[in-house]
Formats: sequence, C-alpha cells, structure tokens
Amino acid sequence: MTADTVQIEVQQTTQSRLQEVDFDNLVFGRNISDHMFIAEYKNGQWQDLRIVPYGDLSLSPATAALHYGQAIFEGMKAYKNEAGEVLLFRAIDNWKRLNKSAERLCMPQIPEDVFMNGLTELLRLDAGWVPSQPGCSLYIRPYMFATDPYIGVKASDSYYFIIFTSPVGTYYAKPPRVKVEQHFIRAAEGGVGATKCAGNYAGSLYPAKLAQQEGYDQLIWTDARDHAYIEESGTMNIMFMLDGKLLTPHVSETTLDGITRKSIVAIAEHWGIPVEERRISVAEIIDALKAGKLEAAFGAGTAVVISPFATIAYEGVDYPLPEIKEDSFVNKVKNYLTDLRTGKQEDIFGWMLKV
Repeated sequence: MTADTVQIEVQQTTQSRLQEVDFDNLVFGRNISDHMFIAEYKNGQWQDLRIVPYGDLSLSPATAALHYGQAIFEGMKAYKNEAGEVLLFRAIDNWKRLNKSAERLCMPQIPEDVFMNGLTELLRLDAGWVPSQPGCSLYIRPYMFATDPYIGVKASDSYYFIIFTSPVGTYYAKPPRVKVEQHFIRAAEGGVGATKCAGNYAGSLYPAKLAQQEGYDQLIWTDARDHAYIEESGTMNIMFMLDGKLLTPHVSETTLDGITRKSIVAIAEHWGIPVEERRISVAEIIDALKAGKLEAAFGAGTAVVISPFATIAYEGVDYPLPEIKEDSFVNKVKNYLTDLRTGKQEDIFGWMLKV
C-alpha cells in the first residue's frame, strides 16, 4: 500500500462539540475532538480506512485485548504557529516506536502511509481543535488493540488501529514531589518495559496510589534486581543536571525510548553541554542532594514536556531541590522546545511537519 493508493473514507460530524470547549481552562484528557481515524486489520492486511465522528465502539465481550492485554499506544502532540498552521512534532518517531511495541506484542506492523495519512487527514479535519493559547497543544492518541472474539491465549488475527485527539493544557499544575520506589517495579529485563503497552501503566497504578497517600505525586522507578539504579519516573523519562552535565539513564529493554528525552539530549549536545547516558545509581543522586550539588532533576515526556521535581524522597527523608532559575538549562531547553514546536524557532533538526 503506497501513499497515493491509501483511500480514506471521511464521514464528517453533523454537530461539532468545539463550541463546548473552554480553551482557557483545559483539563488534560477531558475534551475529545470531533473525529477519529480507524483502520482494521483483517485477513492479513489493513483495510476499511475511515475517519468518522468520535463515538463509542461496538465490541464483543470476548474481545481478545480485554482478556489478554494485546494493546499498545503512542502519545504525540500538534501545535499551531502564529499563522494558524498546524505543526506536528517528530511524528515519524512515534510511528517507528509504535511498530517496535507491536513487534514485541505479536501485533501487525502499521505501514507508514496508513499511519501518516490517517493522522494528517484527521488533523486537517479537526484543525480548529488545536489550541493557540500559550502552553497548550493538541494531544494525539494513536493506539492498536486485538479484536478477535475468541477466548484463548494466542496472538489475535484481527486488530483495530485508532487515532483520536484532545486539546490539552499543562499536565502538572506545580512541580511534582517524587519518591524513590524500593519495592515495586515497573519493568524487568526480558519484559515489555521498552514498549508502550497498556499493562505497563496498569501495573504502575497501585504503587503510585500508595505514594500519593504519603503525599507524593509520582515515583522514581528503580531496577528490578537491586533497586539500586534509576530508570524512569512515573510515566516519564528522568534527567538530572549535575556538575554542569546532563545525566539520564541509558535506553534499555526496561526503559522507554522517549522522544522528548532524545530531543533534549540532541539539543544539549548541540549547545555543547556534556551529556552522559548511562546507569545512574540512587546513591549518586542522593549523595549529590545531600551535598547540595544537584542542580535539577526533571521528568521528560510528551504529556508533561519538561517537569522539574520539587522534592525527591528516599528512605523516609525528603530532599528538596533548588528552585529552577530563569537562565537554567531546564528553562532554556523547555522554552526552546516550545518555540520550535510553535514555529518561532528555526527547525535545524528537521523535526517539525506542517500538516
């Protein structure tokens, strides 16, 4: 299937919900745009490509994904520039990562033309849903799940691939307080930690709930074997500024290859800031906190973009982090990414796509 042969049937809504949205008070994930893109995998190929009004799906109670967890997703964003044009950030990277997740979960690959044509046509139709307010964007959720109406542990023969969108504001209202997790794990070697599969997030809810009951917003996940090395934080990659260097755990089969993360690494290297992608021990970070040497710790991800931490808790002790200064790397790279995504900064990396 090539780009010029992709046929997408479009059924436009007769009643837009756009006027119901308060774009000055967006709650993350609350408002869903008018349309969604659907493709079905049947008989060994993707077919029935269509854009339809956003609405409920009709599924069998025996739908395989509901029982055996064959479900993966991506998170990405679109922005508006000052001319009102819609811009996509690193969309091809999301497509590649979705297919990496699909391979690990025995799911079919999505052709680039199906992914990109469905995505861009959907965004053209719902361009009015892309916010222009500062700090806001259109969150995009592509996902795939098994649809065989069959109770049996095997890879499904049929799948839905769907994209829908949602105008969003800031994910965290204030810098989160995070706690180093020393019992529960997010991922183990040989598992599915490097994928964006639904089960990873389900398994994180209980330990996160326990931390929230103690007054923290999220966790810092550590390795499954010894809980001695830092891996991620909540649903974000994690980064540190220490001794003028940017430190971040290296990408492995227990960590997600975050697109925001590798963008920050590329920008730092372009600016001449030393970057170390390696194993980072909990002890190293706690020692730096105790000595007052840790300049910043922050989460990086599509939803949060860049989220500096207020506190890191370890073994019952809260270690406050210094307030982020205006001229700090954290603020500079956040502002740079914002300007790049909204067309105010020259795209020297080739990351942006005008829809």
